[in-house]
Amino acid sequence: MDLNTEYLGLKLRTPFVPAASPLSESLDNIKKMEDSGASAVVLHSLFEEQIRLERNELLDHLSFGTESNPEAQTYFPEPEEFHIGPENYLEHIHNAKKAVDIPIIASLNGSTMGNWTQYAKLMQEAGADAVELNIYWIPTDVRASAADVEKVYLDIVRAVKKEVTIPVAVKLSPFFTNFANMAAQLADAGADGLVLFNRFYQPDIDVETLEIKPNLLLSTPMAMRLPLRWIALLYGQTRADLAATGGIHRATDAVKMLMAGADVTMICSALLRHGIPYIGLLESHLKLWLEEHNYDSVGQLRGSLSQKNCADPSAFERAQYMRAISSGVHQS
Repeated sequence: MDLNTEYLGLKLRTPFVPAASPLSESLDNIKKMEDSGASAVVLHSLFEEQIRLERNELLDHLSFGTESNPEAQTYFPEPEEFHIGPENYLEHIHNAKKAVDIPIIASLNGSTMGNWTQYAKLMQEAGADAVELNIYWIPTDVRASAADVEKVYLDIVRAVKKEVTIPVAVKLSPFFTNFANMAAQLADAGADGLVLFNRFYQPDIDVETLEIKPNLLLSTPMAMRLPLRWIALLYGQTRADLAATGGIHRATDAVKMLMAGADVTMICSALLRHGIPYIGLLESHLKLWLEEHNYDSVGQLRGSLSQKNCADPSAFERAQYMRAISSGVHQS
């Protein structure tokens, strides 16, 4: 059974890739992921705030006491000459590359333009095979237009692509006026892949302490419906590769994403629930499903039920809504 796939120019043994999560902070866990059948690993994210914090701390140290002597500032080179930032993350990339044979995809998380995007180059130099750019941003300015929001995303992608020669995937939210157009713009800006979709963690209110609390909920299979639809709509319409993430808990979830047109299926909540060896179970169940349904390869699945190739293309658009409402009424 041929489970091979290709993503960001990387030849992968299967479509199962652990998504960015705290699990990859441990080198032992990354080794276990490879042993369990992961075809690549997306590392946990390095955040824009971490890079800015270390830059500011170094600048404070360098400038401390410089007012006491007019020549004091010449004792140190300009801050821009330092390779500053969370060095442990770069070392982790380097160590992971030495420890496993599967591709290592670094994750860079930010939401504004700035020098933090230059860290992508350091990730490449540390050995990363690709960079996943996680643009995690919730616009709250009532004066910011849709075009303003889109420009921020595109400028960040162009800035990162300027720094590296390795592939860059963009993990983003679905909240755009016209997501299909945004996907095309990102590909034109240089994005080699699109990861659909980012999950925004929603805060909660504690009615006893009257405080806002972070609330992390693991996904369920229902979460896959949104990326499934958009991958099916985008398949064959964009140059960028398509990675599905969110709600993939069973082998049949992966089958659906592949049929929609995904190149890879990224898993996170399922591993947090069931443990890293669960990757092997997903792979064996995928093989079994393919055999039972007379498929020889994952390639035969890919895009077979995308909007481009399915018998009823309107099923992914408004007609599906009308049919679902009608069906729900009859079922009740």
